[in-house]
Amino acid sequence: LVGNVAAFSSSNQQLSRPSPSPRTQLFMSLKPAAIPLLDSGKALARSGELLIDATTALDLYGGGLSQAGASIRNSGDCVAQAAASCRFKTAAELVTDELREGATCLLEGASTHLKRAVEEAKTDEDEALEATISEMIPLMTKAAESLESSGAAILQRKEVAETGKGLYECGESLEELAKCIRSVSSDINEVSESCDRMTFAALKMREAGDNLRGVEKAKPKGKAWLKG
Repeated sequence: LVGNVAAFSSSNQQLSRPSPSPRTQLFMSLKPAAIPLLDSGKALARSGELLIDATTALDLYGGGLSQAGASIRNSGDCVAQAAASCRFKTAAELVTDELREGATCLLEGASTHLKRAVEEAKTDEDEALEATISEMIPLMTKAAESLESSGAAILQRKEVAETGKGLYECGESLEELAKCIRSVSSDINEVSESCDRMTFAALKMREAGDNLRGVEKAKPKGKAWLKG
């Protein structure tokens, strides 16, 4: 009799135990992206700040390239805030909003400010700078579209891997964009540092995407794991 009562009690507890809500499940699935996404956002914001600083040395401060740097900085701030919100159970909507706002900043930087910068380079008859900035426009646009898709996937409650795919593709575009930034000038430290920060942001953005897609990190070969 005692055994039957214990079995009934255990069964009753299992039946009455509430299943995780969709929101809680979403939070649990987004959490693996929090740390690398935060690193990415901070690095992206710093890259934008350094690009603004570089325009002072290039005598372009206040122009389109400078404004594009501000857009990159603002986007990085949004990404970092999205990462911080990944830690909270009820913040899925905030993550969505911040990612999409970050995408809007990048899109504005590409479609408005970089296009203005191209016209300014034409006026200055700087063909090299004109060509470099022209290359930046589709890359920043692609990064914006990918970041937007990652936020939209959360809003539409798609598989978390879809959000990861958007973040990974955004990271790929940012890496290519970083290479273009380096081509803006080979003589100014802030340009090189801006490129380095964006390259790191891209690396961490892809890592966040991989974490959500369930991609395992490659293990060191041989005895490399013994180092450091």
